[in-house]
Amino acid sequence: MAHKEHKDPELEPEEMQNTSSFFTGLDGDENPDEEPSRTEPLGSGALAGQASRYFAALDSSVGDLRQRAQRLIDRVNESRKEDHSVLSGFRDSLLLKVSDLAEQLEERLFQLYSLHNEQIQQRLHELAEVMERVRQAEDELQHVCRTVEAAYKDLCLQPEA
Repeated sequence: MAHKEHKDPELEPEEMQNTSSFFTGLDGDENPDEEPSRTEPLGSGALAGQASRYFAALDSSVGDLRQRAQRLIDRVNESRKEDHSVLSGFRDSLLLKVSDLAEQLEERLFQLYSLHNEQIQQRLHELAEVMERVRQAEDELQHVCRTVEAAYKDLCLQPEA
């Protein structure tokens, strides 16, 4: 299943949307590559205020990134659920088709078995008729043999004249 790429401004890092305020953590007029111009001497209070604002902006950006990452993870999980659902539907459909084909094959086999059974029954009936004729011929042959044997005995017992 192909995923379409779509541009979502929520998923773009904030740095790319507004780079100047992120990099400085101060007001938007300062350039991150230049030293800030100061009219007052840098004291520990001013530096602490700037650092505090910088870390607050950084914490906010990290929190935004976490939220965006979580949304991405949620979307990936939803996409996987959809894929699983599609695959399950495909598997069910395939099982149904295979079952139908197996049933058709079974019906066709039973038809062939029925046809073959009829042919076998016909041949067995013919074989039984042939076997009956062979038995009758055997009986006739035995009768002829007994008759010839009796005639031979009669000829052997008669005195020669």
